[in-house]
Amino acid sequence: MKIFEELARRRNWAEDERMMLDQVQRMADEVLAPNAARYDKSGAFPWENVEAINALGLNAIFVPEIFGGAPTSYALYLECVKIISEACASTGIIYATTFHGMKPLIDEGSDEQKQRLLPRIAAGGLGSLAITESAAGSDATRMKMSFTPDGYDIIVDGSKIFITNGDVADLLLLFGKWSEIDEAKSAISVLVFEKDTPGFSVVSKEDKMGHRASSTVTLSFDGCRVPRANLIGEPGDGLKILLSSLNKSRPSIAAHATGIARAAFKDMIAYTNERVQSDHRIIDFQGNQFMIADLASELALVENWIDYVAGQVDGGSNDFGLEASIAKMRASDLAMRMTTEAVQMHGGYGYCTDYRVERLMRDAKITQIWEGTNQVHRQFIGRSFRSK
Repeated sequence: MKIFEELARRRNWAEDERMMLDQVQRMADEVLAPNAARYDKSGAFPWENVEAINALGLNAIFVPEIFGGAPTSYALYLECVKIISEACASTGIIYATTFHGMKPLIDEGSDEQKQRLLPRIAAGGLGSLAITESAAGSDATRMKMSFTPDGYDIIVDGSKIFITNGDVADLLLLFGKWSEIDEAKSAISVLVFEKDTPGFSVVSKEDKMGHRASSTVTLSFDGCRVPRANLIGEPGDGLKILLSSLNKSRPSIAAHATGIARAAFKDMIAYTNERVQSDHRIIDFQGNQFMIADLASELALVENWIDYVAGQVDGGSNDFGLEASIAKMRASDLAMRMTTEAVQMHGGYGYCTDYRVERLMRDAKITQIWEGTNQVHRQFIGRSFRSK
């Protein structure tokens, strides 16, 4: 693992950052990892894990200090996501989704909105991002949810599907269409929705292949009255805010997928060094060495690319959409390949729940689907090379 130790060393964390990462790693080893299989089997929401994250104040690292946070770099946030996701992918996406939902409020909200809403997130509240509808997946412009102005309020009607944290979030970043704007793209608007609003209900919870401890739900909004003060920006600003927010959530998903890949790689290396067949360790067979070399190289490259994107964000760049897509696409493809090969190297044992790689393979698949399918990312990246 020397190459990955060198990668970690080159990140040159400051002393306080190193101390925080050590605390996160200890929490992951002592709380998250031991709980992961149990929560995966039961499908129960991992409140114990969330409490452990909150005990370290990890929500505060992406909330401005003036609103109750203790902000650090985007690079440090991504490393925390990797560590948490390596220990428990479900807990990793619960934590990351709070960032995904609240970052647009942090970046685009008014001072009044942030002063009123962010302290509860900094204190450990959960956030959610509600975009997807039955007719609006990769093409968000097809959403039907309506925002109808009514004096000082907005009346919200419609439904959302596949919403991570939707049933447990204190605040949801909710996208819909402004009723007074006819053009589909121009009508998209966004507001912060508070969980106790009358007319809001959880319709169902998905029974999923992986990430079984992370709740994914269908939500209904029936005449929900939301203060107009919760609208972010102006009516019609939603698409711009959506695209901007995805540029920061996609590297977060890449970090999450990388955490899964790290776990599978470590398990595979440990097992192939121990398991003996025909008087040879499995790792001693040349074909297996070639495969491990490819996976190790890809993992190193993905780690470096995520570091590069983090540097772009921390350096103040606003033009990193392609880089974010590359990170999400390559990290999630690697997570799926890594976990599949890890199961293969474990043989029949890899197909059994006694070994973590079985769960990791199930957890990896969704990373190629959410935050834009990898087909969509390939199209976005590929068409960027068309001549004008």
